[in-house]
Amino acid sequence: MTGSSTSPILELRNVNKSFGPIDVLHDITLQVRAGEVLCLLGDNGAGKSTLIKIMSGVYIPTSGEILMDGQAVRFDTPRDASEKGIATVHQFGGTFPLMSIGRSFFVGVEPTKGWGPFKVFDRKKANHIAINALQSFGITRIDDGDRLVGGLSGGERQSLAIARAVHFGARVLILDEPTAALGVKQAAHVLRIVNEAKRRGLAVIFITHQVMHAMAVGDHFAVLIRGAVAADFRRGEKSREQITDLMAGGETMADLESQIEGYMATHDGHPPPTHT
Repeated sequence: MTGSSTSPILELRNVNKSFGPIDVLHDITLQVRAGEVLCLLGDNGAGKSTLIKIMSGVYIPTSGEILMDGQAVRFDTPRDASEKGIATVHQFGGTFPLMSIGRSFFVGVEPTKGWGPFKVFDRKKANHIAINALQSFGITRIDDGDRLVGGLSGGERQSLAIARAVHFGARVLILDEPTAALGVKQAAHVLRIVNEAKRRGLAVIFITHQVMHAMAVGDHFAVLIRGAVAADFRRGEKSREQITDLMAGGETMADLESQIEGYMATHDGHPPPTHT
């Protein structure tokens, strides 16, 4: 792979995953570096969800290696992946609609005040940190940490989850279809957040089936088809149409024209029959 001269933070080498007799992933080899967005593209059923679960510690590979900073690692649980600095943000942000922004930001690691058995959740501190983290990503419209997460837009929920991951030291940010359920304006907002995470030096893995969103932020692209990497390329090496053709797993127009020319050359200039 070409690109940045820095060593990859996260690397997969010849990763396979099977469930009994069913082979789902086939020899997946990928790298992502600090300050880089790797766009993992594929249609439904391409194997993206299984690959996410491998990288985030939900599944253990059947064979192959996962490396962090060049060292082989094993993730038996999501906690193992999290402790290595891998954070996964799912489509709806993984937030809690009936919690306040401050409490949702710190769920599981709540700051407290008081002493011994009299410790209580430090709401003021949590709200202050959460709002500052959000505003540092350019989300200035939100200024009340007591506001319920359920009152945020889809893009704001995604931004909250990303800000939380960055605050708690994520080095690799896995974004699972972050713009899939969003309108144009909200999607554009999330893409700005992705670029900000990249600017801060995170390695971002952006999983999507929306080519335009990938092209807006991606540095490195991998197309997954039927559980295998069908193409691996850098920004500018393929057009939107070429990427779309690859994702569909179909023939490009150039391939089709070449086949037609070959057919006509061997069949006295007659075009191939059409089928209705």
